[in-house]
Amino acid sequence: MQDNENRDIVVAALKHAAPYIRMFKHKTFVIKAGGEIFATVESTRALIEQIAILHQVGMRIVLVHGGGPQSTELANNLGLTTQFIEGRRVTDEQSLEVAAMVLNGQINTRILAVCRDLDLPAVGISGVDAGLIKAHKRPPVTIKGHDTGPVDYGFVGDIDSVDADVLRTQLESGLVPVISPLSADESGTLLNINADTVAAAVAAALGTEKMVLITGAPGILTDRNDPDSLISYIDLPGLQQLRENGSLAEGMLPKATAIEAALNGGVGRVHVISYKLSDSLLLEVFTNEGNGTLVVQNINTLSAEEQAPGVNP
Repeated sequence: MQDNENRDIVVAALKHAAPYIRMFKHKTFVIKAGGEIFATVESTRALIEQIAILHQVGMRIVLVHGGGPQSTELANNLGLTTQFIEGRRVTDEQSLEVAAMVLNGQINTRILAVCRDLDLPAVGISGVDAGLIKAHKRPPVTIKGHDTGPVDYGFVGDIDSVDADVLRTQLESGLVPVISPLSADESGTLLNINADTVAAAVAAALGTEKMVLITGAPGILTDRNDPDSLISYIDLPGLQQLRENGSLAEGMLPKATAIEAALNGGVGRVHVISYKLSDSLLLEVFTNEGNGTLVVQNINTLSAEEQAPGVNP
């Protein structure tokens, strides 16, 4: 009896997933995962297993990873001071060396090792490789509420362009690019770039169907201190309103900017989900209810069904 019940569950799950597999087969998704996900081999594996399933059913996946918590931890161990302004890291020369060690040496390699164990054909790449991301050093900028004058973020890069053909070549070869968010300027000076920013630029350059931001938060909240205030769907005007009324926590501000850049750059939809929910990526892709927050250009483009409570297409 138990075997029959299990069989029925498996068949029902396959039937439910089939329309989504047909819909998204050969489509490209950019997935950005924060560094906290890669703190352990176990949590890394949990995410990569989900990406492997998407790859195996014919979706083209580009993974962009962060490394903020690990960079901060290593900097502290080395006696270095870490500074953030509006959720963005100030990167001096020593901090840049730390970022390079963590992003390219520790996290990218850990991801690729898990990919090998799961027989997922992945290739590690940074913005420096093959001129994937062209960038320039960010000039000092004036920050509202920062009274000590223009802020110099140090060796932080602003993106000029993304060579999407570098990634298309890998995707067409059946590979999963795993991108570290480092680049360099024309003179070869290494630059640290926010991983959300990199994901948005890559997604726009590839013209992807979706961009998925995987974070520790359940999604976008109306009250940063109340995890139950999750917003199921929102558009760019609504996101701007949250920014203006101070609802976005500092760590969410760069994500909001990246979301705007992605949608304005032609990406269809952006999803913000939590890695703390088991199999959240699969739930997002293969169920109509989804999880987290869906962000679109304009809510009026969503159907009445899509705007129903609990639905996040």
